[in-house]
Amino acid sequence: MTINVCVGSSCHLRGSYKIIELMTEALKKNGLEDKVELSAAFCLGKCTHGVSIKVDDEVICGVSPENFNEIFDKYVLKK
Repeated sequence: MTINVCVGSSCHLRGSYKIIELMTEALKKNGLEDKVELSAAFCLGKCTHGVSIKVDDEVICGVSPENFNEIFDKYVLKK
């Protein structure tokens, strides 16, 4: 699995580096750091929708610290 977190201007201003922190912690907590490639992406083209992440080929918009756990469970852990 590959996860890209947008760090373009709009996402950066909306807290993408916090999302990277949360993602790193969640991957470690779930023992996935060797199974998931986490990287930054310059722009995922959804600039008006909040912080965007791409999980494999699916772009998820509006990621925030408040909904991070729900998104991580659904798209990464596939619960």
